Amino acid sequence: MHLKRLIIALILLPLFYLYVTRLSAGYFVFLLIIVGILAQYEFYSMYKVMSILKYMGIFGGLIFIVISYQPSAIGHQPIGFFAVLFLIIACIRLFSKRSPESSLYEIAAIIAGVLYIPLLLSYQIYLRNYGAEWIIFLYGCVWASDSLAYYIGSSIGKKKLYREISPHKTIEGAVSSIAGGAVGAIILKLVFVYSIPRSPVKAVILGMIIGIVSVIGDLVESMFKRDAGVKDSSNIVPGHGGILDKLDSSLFAGPVLYWTAMAFGLIK
Repeated sequence: MHLKRLIIALILLPLFYLYVTRLSAGYFVFLLIIVGILAQYEFYSMYKVMSILKYMGIFGGLIFIVISYQPSAIGHQPIGFFAVLFLIIACIRLFSKRSPESSLYEIAAIIAGVLYIPLLLSYQIYLRNYGAEWIIFLYGCVWASDSLAYYIGSSIGKKKLYREISPHKTIEGAVSSIAGGAVGAIILKLVFVYSIPRSPVKAVILGMIIGIVSVIGDLVESMFKRDAGVKDSSNIVPGHGGILDKLDSSLFAGPVLYWTAMAFGLIK
């Protein structure tokens, strides 16, 4: 399992780096659309949402990401978009299935999927607008956090972090995630000499925040999976689970990095 994870990482990480840094922002948005569609499909499949609602939710998520790419579009003020989406989803449920049983559950699952995946992913579009280095910083810190948490937690972790949600996660792993975010930030500063953030102290702080949020994002997805009664969102990535399993940390870390960078005055 460890070898398979390492091989997949060694193949995907360089490709991801070249894709993000060598291609324009439009290509990055296209990548977000693809992974967003797959992640939403996994999310709705976990909750066994009826097909017509599932595909409407995925289509809505696609539209939201596309709209978010436009600087002055509704993506920065999404209330109207979600109002329209709710009206459409509610009408589809009303006329496609006569029984009112589980109607709120089904509608809520669709809206939650759009809020959880496309909405949170859209903050990576905003980060990418300030430079590809922000995306590399985000995913570099997330990867370092997840990796250190996994290897330290699985080798020396003893004290359970949140047994009811994720029985295998430990306090030692959570602490390692925070340390991993800091280490990832330092490595990015030293190896790639990225200009963001210029201050090494701010870089470490951002890395540690990403490490903390990565743990929370992982726990939230574990909460959803346990509620749905599944171990992995899918098996699309050998040794890693599904697309949603790989996105869980970055879904939460993206918005928090964006907000923290704004608070630090690094982006405006």
